[in-house]
Amino acid sequence: MTDVHILGVGMTRFGRHPDSDASDLGAEALLEAIADAEIDARAVEAAYCGHVFQGMVTGQRILAQVGLAGLPLTNVENACSSGATAIREASLAIRAGEHDVVVAIGTEHLTSRFRGALTPDPSDPEAAVGATMPGVYAMRARRYMEEFGMTREQLALIPVKNKGNAARNPLAHFRTPITVEEVLESRPIADPLNLHDCSPVTDGAAAVVVMSDRAAGRFANGRTVRLAASALRSGSVDVEPTSMTFEPLTWATARDAYEKAGIGPDDIDLAEVHDCFSIAEVLRVEGLGLFEQGSYPTAVERGEADIGGRLPINPSGGLIGKGHPLGGTGVAQVVEVVRQLRGEVGDRQVEGAKVGVAHCRGGKAVGIEGAACTVQVLVR
Repeated sequence: MTDVHILGVGMTRFGRHPDSDASDLGAEALLEAIADAEIDARAVEAAYCGHVFQGMVTGQRILAQVGLAGLPLTNVENACSSGATAIREASLAIRAGEHDVVVAIGTEHLTSRFRGALTPDPSDPEAAVGATMPGVYAMRARRYMEEFGMTREQLALIPVKNKGNAARNPLAHFRTPITVEEVLESRPIADPLNLHDCSPVTDGAAAVVVMSDRAAGRFANGRTVRLAASALRSGSVDVEPTSMTFEPLTWATARDAYEKAGIGPDDIDLAEVHDCFSIAEVLRVEGLGLFEQGSYPTAVERGEADIGGRLPINPSGGLIGKGHPLGGTGVAQVVEVVRQLRGEVGDRQVEGAKVGVAHCRGGKAVGIEGAACTVQVLVR
């Protein structure tokens, strides 16, 4: 079975784009990815497009803009994991021998489609009692504080770290560093979470060009990164109370990815993790096995998760700093890891990085477990 390689990556600036729509942003990212791969666009054989709130045939609109109408195209909706799932589907098409060159796109124009806090599906018990996603994560933060002694100041260090990284990222939604005091003094959202603890409403898109061994040999430019694993799981229905401070879904998906890639958590040099809220980074980093449960807040305090630390987490700025355009997020995480492994990100560079992980988790199923989780392992 062929290996899967990523040869080209592209990404728009994340932020507010009042003069563009999701297809415009997707086309911009796709053209950049094709140019980055240094291939003729006519070499592309199929496409997958992840988005959440953009309606029907968004992917077809993107392909029409870039002159690729007529290709096999699948639109993918899987909550915040939509773009990451598009990459997985592209990799499966490559591994199956169906295609040699496939593009995966993630796009969202969230500012024109969504207002206010995300809520669970109306059929979920959480929605029935008025819970919102910030409220759910606020409860998880309180429980983590109770179980492991995390302080509010330690939690605030996560947006400080991520927005500090975003300040170095020219494509990030936010470009201004913040302090612990600014986090603590920002507008309350759901106690203990304040405005700076939450990811913003963002527009943006990202794209990757995925290839088989055969195509990579034909187009190789010395900049390929191997997609060693692309794992996907959906959350289980909770039939009894479960832990609010550990994510079985993240761990099960990570375990699948590590086994497929032939690595373990100790082999990873950097990670892009789905930090929709500051506490989410804590839960996901520990769920991935990158830090022991209960230890991550103090590790952040010691600088271990900084660029230049023991294991940099979210050097792009993460969702809190870079932005969170839902369908675009999972692809953008992979774009960052690819560029890190190729040594192309300037003063955000993680020196000597050879193995990176991108984790994306989205949506709500009944109970605490998420609807979909992806873990991608990339190797240089």
